[in-house]
Amino acid sequence: MSTAPRTGSHTAAEIASQPHCWRRAAELAGTVGAALPATGERVAVVGCGTSWFMAQSYAALREAAGAGESDAWPASGFPVGRRYDRVVLISRSGTTTEVRELAAALRGTVPTTAVVADPASPLTGEVDEGVVLGHADERSVVQTRFATSALALLRAGLGERLDAAVADAERAVAAGPPPGLAEARQITFLGSGWCHGLAQEAALKLREAAGAWSEAYPAMEYRHGPISIAEPGRAVWVFGGLPVGLAADVAATGAELVAGSDPHGSTSAGTPAAGGEPLDPMADLVRAQLLALAVAERRGLDADRPRHLTRAVVLP
Repeated sequence: MSTAPRTGSHTAAEIASQPHCWRRAAELAGTVGAALPATGERVAVVGCGTSWFMAQSYAALREAAGAGESDAWPASGFPVGRRYDRVVLISRSGTTTEVRELAAALRGTVPTTAVVADPASPLTGEVDEGVVLGHADERSVVQTRFATSALALLRAGLGERLDAAVADAERAVAAGPPPGLAEARQITFLGSGWCHGLAQEAALKLREAAGAWSEAYPAMEYRHGPISIAEPGRAVWVFGGLPVGLAADVAATGAELVAGSDPHGSTSAGTPAAGGEPLDPMADLVRAQLLALAVAERRGLDADRPRHLTRAVVLP
């Protein structure tokens, strides 16, 4: 059975558009100036669901780059009263209840920046600075290109050049998901440092789009229990550098190993990435998105409209 994504779905089109979206996000980063965190600021990055995982990745990258102390929080768990120099709120629609309530609680106490997709978002009027990624908005319920474009914007704001990541994303879109992985009964995603947020997001995409059994852990935590479920017919996908000895440990279980590389760290070995060369981890996430779409279609599910989900969680 083919695992090629259904080209007519909104999700498929949005996944394929990410290289273009990242280029535009990187260009925008050079024009928004003071809206993004400055070097040396103590920063909190906030979101819900997918946006929270992008916040985790950015916070880890920012600290590793020496740009300043950086924390990532779910909006519902933010420690109001803790001192920060800036709080960045990521929300595709800007209507999510927990994010708007936090923005209201922070008003006048700390500079706030919202990164949204909808130019009409109410959140942009409730913060000090708003950055709108209108070109990355989505029709699908499941987030793909907005989340990665927000991370591209923030990476570019740290001074990163994203040319290689964009090229890798183009390769990932052309190659599709790893062959045969859509038949795996279970997949565990792992990542270290900034790649842990990407691993969390990859697992969420499998659960959201396809109702598939997927888990995510920091890479070094995998041997502390989660490896017990690994067996033939299941897979372990590592974003970024592969910890020493982990490949042999996974091989001993009979599970398939998929691994790539990290431009901020080391290269790892496993099932080759798209085109046989390692990918930027953010581009590797594109492959995981394509896998989620392929698994959904294999199961006869509509990835554009997953059960029990809406575009934004707006509480009464």
